[in-house]
Amino acid sequence: MCRLYAFHANEETKVECSLVHAQNSLLIQSQGDSVGRVHSDGWGIGYYVDNTPILEKNFTAAFHGLHFSESAERVYARTVVAHVRLATVGINSLDNCHPFCWGNWVFAHNGTVVGIDLLRVELLAEMGEQATHIRGSTDSECLFHWLVSRLLSKGAINELQMLDQRQAVKMIASSLTELDVRCSRADSSKEPKLNIVLTDGSNLIACRLRNTLSWVSRRGIHDCEICGIPHIHHQSTVDYRAVVVASEPISSEPWQEIPDGTVIWVDSSLETGMHSM
Repeated sequence: MCRLYAFHANEETKVECSLVHAQNSLLIQSQGDSVGRVHSDGWGIGYYVDNTPILEKNFTAAFHGLHFSESAERVYARTVVAHVRLATVGINSLDNCHPFCWGNWVFAHNGTVVGIDLLRVELLAEMGEQATHIRGSTDSECLFHWLVSRLLSKGAINELQMLDQRQAVKMIASSLTELDVRCSRADSSKEPKLNIVLTDGSNLIACRLRNTLSWVSRRGIHDCEICGIPHIHHQSTVDYRAVVVASEPISSEPWQEIPDGTVIWVDSSLETGMHSM
């Protein structure tokens, strides 16, 4: 299991308070989540600079030393994906830390692809050349490239960007539904948990399947409830908007639980929608 955080806004925003200082920041969750699990098997932060994804990762715990906090402090971005890992598949290594990246696409997963020892060969065969981009041994990275291969085959994306968001949302929903069935056939003793976040920096898609996931929408410039100052590089002509998706609510804002079995999308204009699986 893991904890994840995804942020998408129409102006560059500092996310340090959400990741480090908030009452239930990702750093706090790494020390103990809502049911007491410690997520100490590495961390990663992905964000975009000039439309290019930047990944900062470490295989130590986010709460060990200042590496996570210092990395979070540097991030001013419109789109951010952050993750703290509790390993279930794959050793504790840098290659196995989320987020994963291919082209402009950044991906993180919270959960387990049940039966991956049996399914991996099938999934690798189905994704063809896309399998050559896998560097680690996790179920999550395998899932990422399997989904990418399907999205590419339908023309929903290319390496750099979303081409058809509606098609992408439908394909992710149907693919995860199919994988859920295949996981159950491979190992009926456990239920797969398939929360994901996928973004090209301009669009964001997340899915909840059998793990907690919530979201909150923000509009307008407000002082941060943690440090008392706004965190936005703001232009007066812009109506500031942001959407945050996280495994657990980070702040005291009116977070909403995403229904189980639902894909949520946020487009480049910060419009949102949900699609049932």
